[in-house]
Amino acid sequence: MIVQKKRLGDLLVESGLITEEVLQQTLKEKRSNQKLGDAFIEKGLLTEQQLIEVLEFQLGIPHLSLYRYPIDEQAVAIVPREFARRHFLMPVKKEADKLFVAMADPMDFTVIDDLRLTTGFQIERAISAKDDIIRAHNKYYDIDDSMDEFLDLLPQGASLSDDSRMTEEDSPIVKLVNQIIQQGVQQKASDIHFDPHETKIVIRYRIDGMLKTERSLPKHMQNMLTARIKIMANLNITESRLPQDGRIKMTLDMHPVDLRVSTLPAIYGEKIVLRILDLGSSLNHLENLGFNKLNMQRFTNLIKQPNGIILITGPTGSGKSSTLYAALNKLNTEEVNLVTIEDPVEYQLAGINQIQVNSSVGLTFASGLRSILRQDPDIVMIGEIRDTETAEIAVRASLTGHLVLSTLHTNDSIGTIARLTDMGVEPFLVAASLSGVIAQRLVRRVCRDCKQTFKATEREKEIFAKRGIKIESVSRGKGCGMCNSTGYKGRIALHEVLVVDEHIRQLIMNNRPIVELRDYAMKNGTIFLIDDGFLKVKQGLTTTEEVLRVAINE
Repeated sequence: MIVQKKRLGDLLVESGLITEEVLQQTLKEKRSNQKLGDAFIEKGLLTEQQLIEVLEFQLGIPHLSLYRYPIDEQAVAIVPREFARRHFLMPVKKEADKLFVAMADPMDFTVIDDLRLTTGFQIERAISAKDDIIRAHNKYYDIDDSMDEFLDLLPQGASLSDDSRMTEEDSPIVKLVNQIIQQGVQQKASDIHFDPHETKIVIRYRIDGMLKTERSLPKHMQNMLTARIKIMANLNITESRLPQDGRIKMTLDMHPVDLRVSTLPAIYGEKIVLRILDLGSSLNHLENLGFNKLNMQRFTNLIKQPNGIILITGPTGSGKSSTLYAALNKLNTEEVNLVTIEDPVEYQLAGINQIQVNSSVGLTFASGLRSILRQDPDIVMIGEIRDTETAEIAVRASLTGHLVLSTLHTNDSIGTIARLTDMGVEPFLVAASLSGVIAQRLVRRVCRDCKQTFKATEREKEIFAKRGIKIESVSRGKGCGMCNSTGYKGRIALHEVLVVDEHIRQLIMNNRPIVELRDYAMKNGTIFLIDDGFLKVKQGLTTTEEVLRVAINE
């Protein structure tokens, strides 16, 4: 078979989807080991569906949706799992001397040649979405073998001391835990939950902010799973009555994976949550965080100030850390001494002095912060303001010429002022030190591959009109293989940026009610969370339901 060797960039330029300038720019900016197609998708220049359509049309490679395709298990057995996973391909069937393979990148001729040499078959290509291939791997390659092997080797009621293979790489329990983590990483989950029930243990993944049950395992496997995760995180496996926190660093398919581990005693055993720390998102540029133009300008002006406190607020899992690290990334230059104190240090950044809180030896946020101020810092980042003492030291640091960045758990930007005074910080100190507050929420983004435009309903028009926004059409995803038929893929942030000016300072010092602060902020052109959400609905980025799920419609 003669394979037509054309380069992807040339095909995309020929099809008119990108210009030669964009191609050259992307080639220059992409990471050395990153595929060109992935770079275009990451930058938002193309969707995966558009890429598939170009290859299908230009090269005549058929597009195969694996979602309901009857895959031949004999074909699966021909290609080793590691090879299939590393190169994002899935064998689907064999006919005589031909092996039909679905590939995320059907133009990777080196892989096609390798596959032909190792299997002895002629390779027939089809193109499939990367997520489609990952789901097929999970279904046909992964956990079932390990499960059967594990259940055979582990008799019911076995104790931890019966199994000496808790740390051996080829042990079934080690394989099982690795596969659960690997699937979470591949499906872009932010958390993996191990929920103990009376008769089973349920494993759930939080994907795009929503929890979904992945599988249930027999109850007698619970102790082994718990012990294995605790060993990986260097936790005390004999202590099951107290909560514990730890960290796991591992490599899966040559990619480093960082996990934060939290255990909590519940009535049916310990509940474990693994937070997957995505280093890629932490090193975001501010421009990629979804700020609208006005909010972006206000936030950039805030972080350029020489002193004052800037707070990023929102509930757990609202993307505060990503915004904080993006700001640090922008501020991190040779001329400034940037020190952080965090619990835990989530992402390690070059050129920044990061301190890990360790309360067992007396290194708390407050004591660490006092020591940091003796280290001649220009910018201080505090992971979270949790108590009065930390809040007061942060205020004093900002009043003595330091820029202080931190996070706080509040519902909106104006509620932050009440929260600080509630923590015991004097109103005049809040007024003098606070420069600005950014409230943030994450909403699911409409899947770009199955996005459709609909006429806005009367109810939607009414809700938008109350906020002074006119809307005629909205976008929704109809559900496809790319988004697992949910209609949503990925998330986008909503922001509310409150700049504290002289008038707001006067209101704070005079202990004026929150309503008065809100009215002034509105007159001053502050875009509230709900307004930013509705503007993003108007742009076709998310849906009204998603915005109302996270923001209060007053």
